[in-house]
Amino acid sequence: MVDDPAIRELLTRLARPHPSGGKAIDRAALLAEGGDFPEVIEWILDHEGTPESGGATKPAHGLHGAMNAQPLRAEQRRALRYVLPADALS
Repeated sequence: MVDDPAIRELLTRLARPHPSGGKAIDRAALLAEGGDFPEVIEWILDHEGTPESGGATKPAHGLHGAMNAQPLRAEQRRALRYVLPADALS
């Protein structure tokens, strides 16, 4: 089990500025840090962090594929990063 100060230190080290004014942490960076991923994600969500997914459409192929792209359902999207409010790590 990871304690609160250790999670704050980890997120402070991995965070980068987000256009919203908060801090963004990449999911890949969290996974690369080790086995405490579920606890860190729980901490982020408990501190008003929100998942941010990447592409919202299925890739389409062909000349006019972009016109026929279909939005992905919520369960098909995986968060690429998590965004914390500006004061969450202070």
